[in-house]
Amino acid sequence: MDIVLTIVLVVLFSLLSAGAAGYLAYTRGQRLGIDTEKTRQASILQSAEDQAARIVVDAETEAKRQQLAIKEEEVQRRNEMEAEQTRRRKDLERIEERLQSRLDTAERRLEQIESRERKLNQRESKLDQRQAKLDTMEQEWMTEMQRVAQMSIDEAKQALLAEVEKSARQDMARTVREVEAEAAEEADRRAREIVVLAIERVASDHVAEYAVSSVDLPSDEMKGRIIGRQGRNIRAIEQALGVDLVVDDTPEAIIISSFDPVRREVARMTLSKLVADGRIHPTRIEKEVEKAQQEIDRIILEAGEQAIIEIGAQGLHREIQKFLGRLKFRTSYGQNQLYHAIETAHIAGVIASELHANVKVARMGGLLHDLGKSVSHEIDGPHAIVGAEIAKRYGVNDVVVNCIASHHGEVEPQSVEAVIVAAADAISGARPGARRESLETYIKRVTELEDIGSSFEGVSQTYAIQAGREIRVLVRPENIDDMAAIKLSKDIARKIEDNLQYPGQIRVTVVRETRAVEYAK
Repeated sequence: MDIVLTIVLVVLFSLLSAGAAGYLAYTRGQRLGIDTEKTRQASILQSAEDQAARIVVDAETEAKRQQLAIKEEEVQRRNEMEAEQTRRRKDLERIEERLQSRLDTAERRLEQIESRERKLNQRESKLDQRQAKLDTMEQEWMTEMQRVAQMSIDEAKQALLAEVEKSARQDMARTVREVEAEAAEEADRRAREIVVLAIERVASDHVAEYAVSSVDLPSDEMKGRIIGRQGRNIRAIEQALGVDLVVDDTPEAIIISSFDPVRREVARMTLSKLVADGRIHPTRIEKEVEKAQQEIDRIILEAGEQAIIEIGAQGLHREIQKFLGRLKFRTSYGQNQLYHAIETAHIAGVIASELHANVKVARMGGLLHDLGKSVSHEIDGPHAIVGAEIAKRYGVNDVVVNCIASHHGEVEPQSVEAVIVAAADAISGARPGARRESLETYIKRVTELEDIGSSFEGVSQTYAIQAGREIRVLVRPENIDDMAAIKLSKDIARKIEDNLQYPGQIRVTVVRETRAVEYAK
């Protein structure tokens, strides 16, 4: 037991000795590390202090260098400012010298002006004295003149003004006549150039084709065969065609009467075939009427199609082609309406090309502008409005529809092409040889012209000459002077424009003459 205890104690003592030795060794190592770390940190601190000292030295050196540069720059700027001040001082001195010189000159001129004013004042005083003397003398002279002439001052002024006004009116009238003559010459020259250009650009053959209203017969015997037994043949023809046949004393001819030109043409073709064949009876009449109707429909469609192709307006509805073709059998003042429509389209295209407008719209508007005339006897209303409604119904462009509706002024034009179409229509209708008037219409127009000329005060006689293209007005010279004659011509022309419709233009000539008549006894 004691041995074990001893062993245990020995072991414990050994362990305690070993732990104490280890602790001592650890303690010693710690002390050595601390000393080393202190040495390293002291070395780093010394190096940092050395580097800081170098930075401070470098900074002081750089600061001194910059201070020197700043001082040098300040010295340079000061020198430049002194030089600039010196230059400006010299400039100011020169300006001051120049101003002083001008001031001296101004003072000398002022002295001269003052001297002149004194002289002028003296002259004015002398002039006032002379004016007073002249006023006195003028008053004495006016008094003497009134006594001699036996007229007051107002009466003399009125007489003088009347004479001056008369002379001025004569001079003015002469000047106005000269200006109007020059303007007329220039307008005539320009008009000739435009007409020549239009003829050159739109040169085509214009044939006046009319719907025939009579049928020639080989003999008067054929009239009885056309009438038939108890008039059955002529009744069958009139009922089938919707026309009136006039069988009178006209030799070898039958007159066809109908307001519809297409029906009249169908009747003409039917009668021509019946007369050529010789077999005339109701059954034969019905067959020939049907054939003639088919033939006319074909001619109408071909005429409309040909017009569209000629103008280059393909794509129009087939019904519009038929309406155009019907214009082939319609005339106005002797002018064939289909040819008039084609001509209007060509003229509108040329004008639109010159004005850089839409040529296609202008041509189509010109071609269709009288479309309503093909049905004007079937539908009430102006043909321009009717034609526009037809064109709109079949899908024609709205711009073209407005061209059709506005070419006679019923509707306001909404495009330049509409104005071009209206102008082209007027040109085509007013060109020489385009239309003819009936005698009754011509006499009525000439009579209205003379009545308008005679309706003005101071007019003694009025004559319409040159087939109604000129009206010559004779005035009483004691009532109408030269200026009033010029104004009268303008007033008559304006009244004719407002009250009459006529192709082309009408020249108004006012004649004023003074005649002195004396008899030798």
